[in-house]
Amino acid sequence: MTDVAQLAGVSHQTVSRVLNDHPNVSPQTRLRVQAAMAELRYRPNNAARALVTGRSKVIGVVAQNTTLFGPASMLTAFEQSASDAGFAVAVASVRALDRRSIAEAVDRHLAQRVAGVVVIAPVASAGEALDHMPTDLPLVCIDGDPQRSTPLVTVDQSAGASLATRHLLDAGHSTVWHVSGPDDWFDSVGRIAGWRAALERAGVDPPPVLSADWSPAAGYRVGQLLARMSDVTAVFAANDHLALGILKALREFGRVVPQDVSIVGFDDIPEAAYFVPPLTTIRPDFDAVARAALNVLLRQIGTGVVSDERETIAPVLVTRESVAAPR
Repeated sequence: MTDVAQLAGVSHQTVSRVLNDHPNVSPQTRLRVQAAMAELRYRPNNAARALVTGRSKVIGVVAQNTTLFGPASMLTAFEQSASDAGFAVAVASVRALDRRSIAEAVDRHLAQRVAGVVVIAPVASAGEALDHMPTDLPLVCIDGDPQRSTPLVTVDQSAGASLATRHLLDAGHSTVWHVSGPDDWFDSVGRIAGWRAALERAGVDPPPVLSADWSPAAGYRVGQLLARMSDVTAVFAANDHLALGILKALREFGRVVPQDVSIVGFDDIPEAAYFVPPLTTIRPDFDAVARAALNVLLRQIGTGVVSDERETIAPVLVTRESVAAPR
């Protein structure tokens, strides 16, 4: 930094202000310092800075080691948002989102002096761990338990499910069947609640929930049951992979989508537009969730006050060709 200051003809403190994006630096001085940094190939030593200040420009993320579309997309979106804000992301992947695994992952992050921690915690088993986090740790939970006081940013799962169900009812279907995700996922619980509420608002008694996991194979197994039920004309699947399996089962039994059965999914995976037929689905705004979570965390980092902020981000309905009026 001293070399940069000498080359730019400014003080050591001015170089520090430029590095920290301090507003009290003129544009000309900022450019001069940045040019000196480029000429000298100077890079800040983040490890040394963390030792001096007790805070790094790194955010620790705890996430389950999974290829499931929702959590994986959420992690990618958060990494991008953090990068845009000038932060690096250190990811601690855990096999299971339980108290011990999350606590150990957070301890590893704290040993690296991260500025704050994000936990992507869509399952019930993560709740107990979050109750035992250090009280002074800047922390935000993504897709976590809405009943806990932990700072939370999440997709409005219930609103998305209501959109899907209302769309099928508006197409003329007398009821909508639901194939749900696992019972211990908050996403699944929220989508069941939204589906049920939309039917009850329409004066329709909800049929039984058909429980599954998030896989196409599970959708296919449930789809074989639905295909044999001639009174089923509309299905809301808790994610697009379930919908894919249901589509295959219906096709094998000679049930045509959407003429015989209409289907709506959730997630808007990249392949959804290329299903046969292209799938109507609910699109969560992962980027908006990531930005909101980052902002909640940065407010805690900036103020030193760990809040109980919570924010829900509304998803949108993406209409394609898998929904039609019943015959």
